[in-house]
Amino acid sequence: MNNDRRPIVTAGPGGPGRGGPMGGRMNAQKPKNLGKTVGRLMTYIGKSRLLVIVLLISVLFTTVFDLAGPWLQGEAINTIHFSEIINDDGSISSIFDFVDFELMLKILAAMAVVYVLNSIINYVMGVLSAKLSQATVFSLRNDLFKKISRLPIKYTDTHRHGDIMSRMTNDVENVSNAISQSLSSLFTCIITLLGAGVLMLGISWQMTLIALVTVPLTVLTSTGLAKLMRRYYVKQQRLLGELNSHIEEMVTGYKTVVSYGKEPEQVEKFTRLSGELKKAGIKAGALGGVMGPCMNIIGNLQYLLIAVFGGVFAIRGAFDVGSIQKLLGYSKKFTRPINQIANLYSQILTALAGAERIFEIMDSAVETDEGDTEIDVESIKGYIEFKDIRFGYNPNEPVLKGLNLSVKPGQKIAIVGATGSGKTTIVNLLTRFYDLDGGSITVDGIDINTIPKSTLRKMIAIVLQDTVLFSDTIERNIKYGRLEATDEEMREAARASKADIFIERLPNGYQTMLTESGSNLSQGQRQLLSISRAVLADPKILILDEATSSVDTRTEMHIQQAMVSLMKNRTSLIIAHRLSTIIDADVIVVLKNGVIAEAGNHEELLARKGEYFKLYNTQYAGIAT
Repeated sequence: MNNDRRPIVTAGPGGPGRGGPMGGRMNAQKPKNLGKTVGRLMTYIGKSRLLVIVLLISVLFTTVFDLAGPWLQGEAINTIHFSEIINDDGSISSIFDFVDFELMLKILAAMAVVYVLNSIINYVMGVLSAKLSQATVFSLRNDLFKKISRLPIKYTDTHRHGDIMSRMTNDVENVSNAISQSLSSLFTCIITLLGAGVLMLGISWQMTLIALVTVPLTVLTSTGLAKLMRRYYVKQQRLLGELNSHIEEMVTGYKTVVSYGKEPEQVEKFTRLSGELKKAGIKAGALGGVMGPCMNIIGNLQYLLIAVFGGVFAIRGAFDVGSIQKLLGYSKKFTRPINQIANLYSQILTALAGAERIFEIMDSAVETDEGDTEIDVESIKGYIEFKDIRFGYNPNEPVLKGLNLSVKPGQKIAIVGATGSGKTTIVNLLTRFYDLDGGSITVDGIDINTIPKSTLRKMIAIVLQDTVLFSDTIERNIKYGRLEATDEEMREAARASKADIFIERLPNGYQTMLTESGSNLSQGQRQLLSISRAVLADPKILILDEATSSVDTRTEMHIQQAMVSLMKNRTSLIIAHRLSTIIDADVIVVLKNGVIAEAGNHEELLARKGEYFKLYNTQYAGIAT
């Protein structure tokens, strides 16, 4: 296939970029708007309102039960009564008096009920979180896939395929994990923090103020570490996408890599990328790991302050021992949510970084389709006219410069020229994979910009040099051209393209399952199936882009014979490097420097001894053009 169809560039997750096995690095990307990302993610979570409401109610109950624990423990301690006696030296001592066993047993029974109910509700919360996670990710993944299916060809041509797949898989999975594991925990932490604070105030506002002394230290520590963590978690996601791109390119281009003996370079590049990912992961993990111990130290400091000052107040008779136990319990309840939020931050940050990468694709412009003209595809005759066509993949590098070409219905037009002359670009413009920079293209006098793209592409069938087959049966791959076709029509299409010869020799015939990209067939056999698909589609306009370049001479002869009937009464555009395949074309168009250098049939062009004559003699001499 020609190399003129698109520029090959490299870039990061948010911008243009694509490369082969030796493609370039992506640039680091940082979150652009974290608040907006959170808001958009919450809209997806909000689609499961009932689940969210039930989950919040469960969180409320489990928090209440959790907060009831220290209170009941304090009350249980207060069932143990002490008496005060004055010693000979005037000091006051406490001695054991009695225990209200009846009340203690009731409190212990209540504690048992609370802990059992709390465990049950925690299990229910886990189930609800999993359902909410999968429902949210289901919606998010579907929207992302729908968006990818509507992206213009230009987007997939200029972005790394591995990175796009990474967003669909790794980033979506990170969002799923955050929702299932972190969302309910986050709600619980917030409610517990508020509840513990209120209960501590109810016991002693002075002790609560002492406990709050450590809060600014907690906020400053968590904020500082969070900024560092944020940088490395975003970098980790970017590098993961880049690594996936490299693996995808290595696998798809494996034969090329091996044939040029570039395995060591590819391994070296993988090792370098993997090493960078390892370093980013270690730094992110280390910062995430240090958050917990730092918060524990601060929490223990708070616990110590309450124990010391609580003991002083109890000695002075400000409150009883049970109240000290309650305060100590609630101080743990108060600091634990802060610690948990700090520990959850890394996972939440990873999910938000992934969500932002997902939304970057969702915010990309979809393929525009302003066509609104109702057309009956069956009535199309196939008269195509290119008028003053100007186009370039890059603004400063025009490929076509005022091209004019008329194709009559039923004509067989061959387009030839040197690599990069714009042959395949004409196909890209006719099918509206790319839009014109200037000029117009009409089919039967109708501007293709006014024809809905789905209708326009139903008129056209394309057979490419690089065949595209799916992991399905041969029958389903052929019927991809027209899913409603009968089995007999499908078999007739295979016979027309001479594909039936090898299909019927296979053990399972038309039910043979193809592996990825049809790799269990030869290149020539894959090309025959691609041609069968085009035959079955029965298009008004047929485009053959180096369609026979991958088959042997004998098979090519059979295909050429089949194409005679296939192209009868059908407008055909044939792009070819191998000039022997287009000698019988009605008109041969020679492109040079973005315009038509000359046009005519084979004999006429040879007689002129112009560009076609040079190309033909060069091939005849056995030198590749």
